[in-house]
Amino acid sequence: MTDLLKITDLDVEFPTRRGTVLAARHVSLSVAPGEVLGLVGESGAGKSTIGNAIIDLLERPGRVAGGEILFEGRDLRQLDKEEMRKVRGAKIGMIFQDPQTSLNPLLTVGAQLVETIQKATDHKGAAAVDHAISLLEAVGITEARARLKSYPHQFSGGMRQRVVIALALAGDPDLVIADEPTTALDVSIQAQILDLLKKLCRERDLGVIIVTHDIGVIANIADRVAVMFRGEVVETGQVAQVLGAPRHEYTKSLIAAVPRADIRLDRFTSVDYIEGGASEATRIDIRHHWLGQGRRADPSDDAMIEIDGLNLSFTLQGALLKRNRKMVHAVDDVSLTVKRGEVLGLVGESGSGKSTVARLIAGLYTADAGTIRVAGQDVTSKPNTPEAKRARRMVQMIFQDPYSSLNARMSVRDIVAEPIRFYRTTGSEAETRRIVGDLLDHVGLGAKAAERYPHEFSGGQRQRISIARALASRPEILICDEPTSALDVSVQATILNLLKDLQEELGLTMLFITHDLPVIRQMADRIAVMRHGAICEVAEVDQLFAAPQHPYSRHLLDLMPRMEMLTAVPA
Repeated sequence: MTDLLKITDLDVEFPTRRGTVLAARHVSLSVAPGEVLGLVGESGAGKSTIGNAIIDLLERPGRVAGGEILFEGRDLRQLDKEEMRKVRGAKIGMIFQDPQTSLNPLLTVGAQLVETIQKATDHKGAAAVDHAISLLEAVGITEARARLKSYPHQFSGGMRQRVVIALALAGDPDLVIADEPTTALDVSIQAQILDLLKKLCRERDLGVIIVTHDIGVIANIADRVAVMFRGEVVETGQVAQVLGAPRHEYTKSLIAAVPRADIRLDRFTSVDYIEGGASEATRIDIRHHWLGQGRRADPSDDAMIEIDGLNLSFTLQGALLKRNRKMVHAVDDVSLTVKRGEVLGLVGESGSGKSTVARLIAGLYTADAGTIRVAGQDVTSKPNTPEAKRARRMVQMIFQDPYSSLNARMSVRDIVAEPIRFYRTTGSEAETRRIVGDLLDHVGLGAKAAERYPHEFSGGQRQRISIARALASRPEILICDEPTSALDVSVQATILNLLKDLQEELGLTMLFITHDLPVIRQMADRIAVMRHGAICEVAEVDQLFAAPQHPYSRHLLDLMPRMEMLTAVPA
């Protein structure tokens, strides 16, 4: 079969003041029509660099230093800018990793989709709008016509990712490069997106390069897989062979780091090659540490979070008359209790209301109805009383995206010190600096990281900074909203082990939100399953995985990638 794309001995380099960094070394790959090639490896392996090099979108001063990129028989390196512009979108579609930065916050989703369709196809006017609606429906967005008028910030992280996928498919391309296309998606929508890509491959002989750190995704969708490490392809072959009987030590360690869904383990397995610049977190004796001051010496089973009849609606489409307004009931009569020292997992599809519940507890949203009690204190009816403010201080949140949750203009020292200064928990700036250094040591970054800025760190390191900032107010409740969804398996393992240690050392009460069911199996004591803003089921973690009671819980578990997919095959 003739290759749709053939890359031979590709070198990509980034000149710097300290010398030239070779991001890709002698990379050779091929994709046939109707084939899905999986490209896996850790952050910094060069996966996204290969995708950007194909469509000539390398960030300056990066450049292709050697090799050949043939697409449908044409060498893309020989095309001028105008010719390359005609290839992007119409011939090669790109699904970028970060939906937050891939979408224009000043334009509606509909305007961005229609513009792309009109430039890449013959659809104009009403036909382009109809095509935009069909694309949104194809990627699982309900109320598609009304959603065309929404802005990106009005979508959840997973829904924004679906919009980006729709944009990549808008020009009916022959090749799609999908850079972490399911990173922010739950298992249900992930399955829909992967099924959609497989369907397009069959029906249109569409070639797909899927860049991911998720071994389960590769096992589910790819025909062949290439494993990258430090800019080189270290192993390639059929999926069943590479994942079932890996030959390279790095491939073996990657597969070993995939969280288990069949059994519960004390620790996550780390890849041998951990992210650069991070060391092991230092353990603390909480009895003699600043973080332990003011904590109860003998934790009880008191309820730390009590939610009763919580409701919140958002307006999708405004109108003068109430009957003409379109609303979405994001949280529908939710009641939950989280005991002191417990880890409650909250799972469900994107848009099910998980993050909205978290933001209500953290005080970032105001409920339409219902009550939230933190450590027995009602923080909804009289939120500005001294008692309610003290209770709010006990709650801190780690957000999903470590890139947008940190102020790029502040040093790491000021980012971590901000809660200390705001709550005036120390008497001097010297003491604040000492505490910041101690916190950075504790999360495995080292005190010297305080002098640097967020852009100088990897995604996993930025999430460590977010954790240090959350600890700076000495919280008793930690809300983790998809804290590892954008991280590869090795960095995910180190971050989750860190959170496990913190929970054990500090006796933290934790609300852990994720769409990754194997992760929640290892992290949570109990699990609450949400759908359409309501709680479907609450159960002990082992009970839910062994015998889920609600049909939706069973549906989620059926969609979950399993370790038996990676069992060895005959050589």
